[in-house]
Amino acid sequence: MGEIEETLLTEEQIRSKVCELAARITEDYADRAPLLLVGILKGAFIFLADLAREIGIPIEFDFMALSSYGSSTKTSGVVRIMKDLDVEIKGKHVLIVEDIVDTGLTLSYLQRNLAARGAASVEICALLNKRGRDKVDIPVKYEGFSIPNVFVVGYGLDHAERYRNLPYIAVLEK
Repeated sequence: MGEIEETLLTEEQIRSKVCELAARITEDYADRAPLLLVGILKGAFIFLADLAREIGIPIEFDFMALSSYGSSTKTSGVVRIMKDLDVEIKGKHVLIVEDIVDTGLTLSYLQRNLAARGAASVEICALLNKRGRDKVDIPVKYEGFSIPNVFVVGYGLDHAERYRNLPYIAVLEK
């Protein structure tokens, strides 16, 4: 595995979707600002940066790093917190910003974890949702694109730390 097979989503498609999601978030949280965006490292950092610049209400953001993949293309199912939040979230409205929902196990764990810390609300915004792979029914309030069960890279997503810098999302060869 390692060569790009095809472009799945262009830079223009992604930019348009980010603006659409930001407009919905701005409207939904207008009376609950500031909103805390929690970006999941490393994959969501580009998506979070673009999304944050388009949201029209006061926001704060922090990052978490979780691992369930390692250098594999399949999730192990075991979630490890590699970097936790630096801010207190009790009483805050939290929006988890994730690059891709695969099995849903990581996000399900994280949503429960953050809710247990006393957040006023915990919702999910995911750029990509891989249909047919979900093991857990996870409510994604803001979904960018539904994609087939393929391994994708680009726009922050990687394979063994490569391809994150692509401005589009591509499928890797099998």
